[in-house]
Amino acid sequence: MLKKIPVERLRPGMYVHELCGDWMSHPFWRSRFALKRDSDVQRILDAGIREVYIDTVRGLDDADGRRAEEIREEVQQQIEAAVGNAEEPVLRVSVGEEMRRARQVHAQANKVVRDMMHDVRLGKAVSLDNVEPVVEAVTDSILRNSNALLGLIGIKNKDDYTFQHSVSVCTLMITFGRAFGLEGEILRQAGIGGLLHDIGKMKVPDAVLNKAGRLTDEEFVLIKQHPGDGHEILLGTGGVGDIPLDITRHHHERLDGAGYPDRLQGDQISDMARMAAIVDVYDAITAERCYHKAMPATEALRKMWEWSKDHFDQKLLSAFMRCVGIYPVGSLVRLESDRLGVVIAQSPTDSMKPTVRVFFNARSNAYIKAEVLDMSSPRCGDRIVSDESPARWRVDTARFLDMESA
Repeated sequence: MLKKIPVERLRPGMYVHELCGDWMSHPFWRSRFALKRDSDVQRILDAGIREVYIDTVRGLDDADGRRAEEIREEVQQQIEAAVGNAEEPVLRVSVGEEMRRARQVHAQANKVVRDMMHDVRLGKAVSLDNVEPVVEAVTDSILRNSNALLGLIGIKNKDDYTFQHSVSVCTLMITFGRAFGLEGEILRQAGIGGLLHDIGKMKVPDAVLNKAGRLTDEEFVLIKQHPGDGHEILLGTGGVGDIPLDITRHHHERLDGAGYPDRLQGDQISDMARMAAIVDVYDAITAERCYHKAMPATEALRKMWEWSKDHFDQKLLSAFMRCVGIYPVGSLVRLESDRLGVVIAQSPTDSMKPTVRVFFNARSNAYIKAEVLDMSSPRCGDRIVSDESPARWRVDTARFLDMESA
């Protein structure tokens, strides 16, 4: 049985199943392990982690711990109450029409970021002349139909993760900022901040940045230097605005003061940095890495809400979830009919009932003729029962976002 307990109740003999918090904020990039000695417990306490899940089958129990099922149900109820109705986007074209252009924008953005980071590795300055057109192109695509690019950001190559993550954070910051009421130059600056936020990672040795195993304390110190290093790089670039500088330096700060590099807390953290923290963690934990298994988007949002009382601004997090949906575009979902489908659009009336393109029968484990279902329509006789992992079913969700009937 899995139970959630505060870290103060940990003791040797327990088996840690999950550390409650994003893996970028602590050195434990392997989250399941037995506690063999007092020093193991102390290491968790020193990392600023506040709660963990323990596996009582594989280790000692805690009579006062709360069952994981109970926590999950409570979190789901809180999310549904906090999110309410989705915001109705103004769509200039269908997702099918926008997808071809979105793919071109996505590919070009990744190339620009890859080249930019390569230049930084060589000690060259960042060129805003290359960055600004990318942000403009991403913004234009989002304004035409945000579902296209949002569907693409979940598709990542492990080897190019750092570049693709920067493009994803840019895309999400612009989408989030627009839904939050930002526009014009402020929205553009938010996008630039998203694109540049991890530029300091180019100062981290590849052997540490892409290490598959647990980081040593010294290696984690190197990782934690990247926001400050990025800030320094951008200060030396010239012409970079206050918003990108703030996002770059402070996207790893947390409300409880357990973040880095400046250990800011509460109102010391700007709204932009709070938004960037949400976007950065969401994209990171939904990506497959050599040291981290990707979470389905819906599960990632549940976990982030569970951590939010210590880490994130709950009002901003609920706004972000309204923006991307409880079942984000590109998510694989299972319906009551045992069919699988990919989410292709959000509902303007109910964030729990998006539009889904079904294409697979889970019972027969076979592809079926694709069909679009508006889950919010009174005429729809089906409903979503769970989110699913594409890897588990070995299905390619991306090609079902491209169809013209969306």
